[in-house]
Amino acid sequence: MSEVMEYKGFKARIEFSADDEVFFGRLLSIDDVVTFEGKTVRELKRAMKDAVEFHLELCKKTGRSPKKGYSGKLLFRLPADLHARIAEAALSSGKSINEWGREALETAVKV
Repeated sequence: MSEVMEYKGFKARIEFSADDEVFFGRLLSIDDVVTFEGKTVRELKRAMKDAVEFHLELCKKTGRSPKKGYSGKLLFRLPADLHARIAEAALSSGKSINEWGREALETAVKV
């Protein structure tokens, strides 16, 4: 099981460990590793709020940005045949690979 929770604009991936009988999560898109856990959903939500507040406080004290910065550049390693099919699809639609790929990725994250 894997879900996503959000608090104050921070997202966390949530999983469940049947062996330990506990929900656990990790904040996403930050430069640090911040985890939390709870035996119930209520405990998990409280733990996430506490983790986010702690992270925000620590970033404020150290003068760091609480969110990870992204450059806007991605590099993919693809099989040559997939690269060729992508190039053909982009050219067929009158777009560069970059434009075509950006649109495909924007569509994928809107789901």
